[in-house]
Amino acid sequence: MPIINIEKFAQAVEEAKKLARPRKFKQSVELIIKLKDIDIRKPENRLNTIVELPHGSGKEAKVCVIAQGDLALKARELADMVLTREDVLKYGSSRRSIRKLAKTYDFFVAQADLMPLIGRYFGPLLAPRGKMPMPVPPNADLKPIIGRLRRSIRIRVRSQPQVMCRIGTEDMDSKAIAENANAVFEALTQKYKIPYNIEKVYVKLTMGPAVKVDPW
Repeated sequence: MPIINIEKFAQAVEEAKKLARPRKFKQSVELIIKLKDIDIRKPENRLNTIVELPHGSGKEAKVCVIAQGDLALKARELADMVLTREDVLKYGSSRRSIRKLAKTYDFFVAQADLMPLIGRYFGPLLAPRGKMPMPVPPNADLKPIIGRLRRSIRIRVRSQPQVMCRIGTEDMDSKAIAENANAVFEALTQKYKIPYNIEKVYVKLTMGPAVKVDPW
């Protein structure tokens, strides 16, 4: 049972598409949710979570795997980038290189026993960006993990009581985009009272005006 009214949300997406001027690039469809009655000065009220979108965001997320041995070999067939323990040590001497990694890759997956080393060298730059790796055992099946991540987005509530995220592209079906939005609202129910903690909801294209949505 959807949390939001899919048809009403799809209509708002259609309006946002019509209001946006054509551009020379494929525009993203962005969801903006303003929260209320939440004190984000309290760490327990902040949010950093991964949401798998049922129809993907229109652009596959890039995944970097940090592993050794067999897991690293398997990862080379699936991930966009594979780093070994030696690579972590090498990158550790260059904050600029780590920043570039953080900017290039959406998600990081790491062999669990490498996490202390990763935390030491990469943590100071990945943690503030909410991109600390997802730990997995050395015998993990990476195919379904990376497959889910490629269809996923990260949503964060940190310094402002709002969520801003990509839920599709302008060439996607509006109902599919609405169903992606519903997945975001479902994730928010794990932390907040929905719809009580929702003040306003908007949907827009990258360069287009925001369209207010009554998602219920």
